[in-house]
Amino acid sequence: MYDYKIVEQVSRKKKSMSGILRKVMIIFAVFFVILGITISQSFMLAGFLLAALYFVYDVFSQKDYEYTLESDTLTIDVIYGKKYRKTAHVLELKNMEVTAPHWHESVAKYKKNGGTEKLKKYDYTSYDDDVPYYTMIVKEDGNKIKLLLDLTDEMLHTIKTLHPQKVYFA
Repeated sequence: MYDYKIVEQVSRKKKSMSGILRKVMIIFAVFFVILGITISQSFMLAGFLLAALYFVYDVFSQKDYEYTLESDTLTIDVIYGKKYRKTAHVLELKNMEVTAPHWHESVAKYKKNGGTEKLKKYDYTSYDDDVPYYTMIVKEDGNKIKLLLDLTDEMLHTIKTLHPQKVYFA
């Protein structure tokens, strides 16, 4: 039908205590290495393990998401630590049931506490209070899933053009 590709990147907001946790991990790693040098070498293992844990935590605590809309396919990739990419979902929009703001009545039956249908939920939002997020209900591998997404106007209008009866705006 149409030949297009829309790519959007969403950065997840850092959690409030993550900076303090990083500093504490570094301080303890240095402390244990110094103890290993001065008192006993057995403390060095704990210091090196804390340093390794810091680098693993650093990679997996930073998450970005990339939404790619190409033809009638939405691909969602998770980017860890701005280095490692993993494709989380490849969705055919013809299998989409609805896309609407999280408060809209069309997705009310899928809400966590007040809804009647329970679905597996995947959250790919930025956690930014100023950015409205949308709920998409779509079938993946024969099962309905619930996606929380920060969609741009361009991507929403394109999906609305393809599936006008299934998309609602804020």
